[in-house]
Amino acid sequence: MFGGMEEMKKQMQDALTKIIVEAQAGDGAIKIKANAARQILDVTIDPSLDLTDKEELEDLILEATNRVIAEAAMKEQEESKALLGKMLPPGMENLFGG
Repeated sequence: MFGGMEEMKKQMQDALTKIIVEAQAGDGAIKIKANAARQILDVTIDPSLDLTDKEELEDLILEATNRVIAEAAMKEQEESKALLGKMLPPGMENLFGG
């Protein structure tokens, strides 16, 4: 039984790494891509952004990072519910609010 749970956990991690989310800040000046496993994959900084304004740059990076992590967490929750629904007996897939 627990071997099956470990396999499901691995399947979930594999699925989460394939779901890509993106968030931005500063009207797209900072863009961050991550996967639903909450791994940051890419950071893009628009070349027109004033890189000498350290405080603004830090704020934009922080804002975009928080947004992408929140989006990844939502996708992770959706995938978890879907996987749990597959594991439950028929008719019980909505047990946890699915």
